[in-house]
Amino acid sequence: MTPLEHLLIFGSVMVAAWFLFTYFWPRLLLSVFKRAILDKGFGDGPIPINTLYTEPQTLFADPLHVPASASKLATTGVNRDTLMTAGWLDLSKGPQVLHVPEMAGRYYSVQFTDPSDNTNFAYVGKRATGTQAGDYLVSGPGWEGQVPGGMPRISSPNNSVLVFGRVLVFGDSDLPAAHALSKQIQLTPLSGWQPGP
Repeated sequence: MTPLEHLLIFGSVMVAAWFLFTYFWPRLLLSVFKRAILDKGFGDGPIPINTLYTEPQTLFADPLHVPASASKLATTGVNRDTLMTAGWLDLSKGPQVLHVPEMAGRYYSVQFTDPSDNTNFAYVGKRATGTQAGDYLVSGPGWEGQVPGGMPRISSPNNSVLVFGRVLVFGDSDLPAAHALSKQIQLTPLSGWQPGP
């Protein structure tokens, strides 16, 4: 083989390796993140599919002394201004209804991520939808059912969805109120959803 042929083979192998790395690395990370959410949550045990779980007040108040049982989800960084809420959706059995409480002007966000390509495809929150209480239908690809009247629909490109929420905490004295609001961000299967008052 000539040096040029060696260079072409080496270049082809490097391009293929780079493609494989850029394609599979985000998927591998999301798989690890999914396992952390579903198996360990914030250290209090597993978070079931189609359930949102809010970071415990004690973990938020003392992030430097994380329990040994906590997953990487709880230890990925010191967050001193927003409480985290996380969950993993499986929309293959039908849509979920996301409920958010009245936030009275407080910053919050709920982010929806497609794990197949690590892209955020929708947000609910102060900047995107305001801070009033509301319900949002989250449906998977190909779902053609009836959307309840007046309910906005979030169409997911994938049946698996990573949900990550944040609620602003103004200070130590505000932590109980912020935590109570975070825990009211909930999911209900559309089949069991009842309109509120």
